[in-house]
Amino acid sequence: MRKMIVVLLVMCLWVLSAAPIRAQQPAPSGPASEVLRSWNYIGKRLIDMAEDLPEDKYDYRPTPEVRTFAEQLLHVAGSNYHFIDTARGRELGPEDLPREKHRTKAEVVAVLKKSFEEGAELIRQAGDEGMGKQVKYPYGNRQMSQYGFWLDPVEHAGEHYGQLVVYYRLNGLVPPASRR
Repeated sequence: MRKMIVVLLVMCLWVLSAAPIRAQQPAPSGPASEVLRSWNYIGKRLIDMAEDLPEDKYDYRPTPEVRTFAEQLLHVAGSNYHFIDTARGRELGPEDLPREKHRTKAEVVAVLKKSFEEGAELIRQAGDEGMGKQVKYPYGNRQMSQYGFWLDPVEHAGEHYGQLVVYYRLNGLVPPASRR
């Protein structure tokens, strides 16, 4: 009898201790969730910058040859839409969204957010199965998997994030992701 109580007690402790372990397991991961995680990560960093930088700095450019802060963000949004439109089978619009159409900080932030939201939705819709399907690359005449297709704008957005960190630093500001 005593042995049975000990066995039951050990089993109860085992079951109770396993619950927190199961709760700590990472969410299922697959190609779509990996791409979505990267897409949302860089999108959040750029949106945080767009919302953070004072509006009077939106037309700052380090040298006359480069885009302004706002133009960089509009370029990222326009590039996102090249991939979104390609995935939807639509005709491509301009890669650089016009500053004249997006005059205020609020308008630039809104179009940037919308581009990342729409891309995220398409990635979710494709799912893991869709990540292996072939799609036309928007720049050139080649086909590639959706997995590689969506990683391209993620990398592109990351490159522009790095440029915008320099814009911040040249203005004596600390980018949101670098603050404690």
